[in-house]
Amino acid sequence: MLNIGVLISGGGTNLQAIIDETKSGGINGTVKLVISNKENAYGLERARLSKIKAVCETDEDKIIELLKENNIDLIVLAGYLKIITPKFVDEFHPSLIPSFCGKGYYGEKVHQGVIDYGAKVTGATVHFVDEGADTGAIIMQETVNVEQDDDAKSLAKRVLEVEHRILKESIRLFCENKECL
Repeated sequence: MLNIGVLISGGGTNLQAIIDETKSGGINGTVKLVISNKENAYGLERARLSKIKAVCETDEDKIIELLKENNIDLIVLAGYLKIITPKFVDEFHPSLIPSFCGKGYYGEKVHQGVIDYGAKVTGATVHFVDEGADTGAIIMQETVNVEQDDDAKSLAKRVLEVEHRILKESIRLFCENKECL
């Protein structure tokens, strides 16, 4: 069973999906540590309610230290809105990237960009993390059709459902030492 560390910045819906899947036995791992770069992130409360160590930390060196101290085997960035440095990537090595990704694209801004452009499909991607913003190798992705009456909020809701599913599946496969595609 692998020890999972999750880095978050917000409400933690992806985190909750991971926690629920580990508790149900769908993932052969346990969320051992949750770190947020935002003190008021509700995801920290989600972790505490599940009896998981929850820490607010912004210093990357301290984050690295915490991950090592807690014997974390897999680090999941689940809505973590801070660019990690090459030092972090080098320390640990390994999120459909929509066409609307990278610097400045997060939360509903991604979905509003899709709608403003007039795209017919968008999606969710799980990828390995590298030094760039949303530039790592794709692990798993799935498309979501953009409906004519969609706004950023309705589109975000449907994409999030897909994101939860493929994130859990990617983690499950990783914990079973299987390849994803």
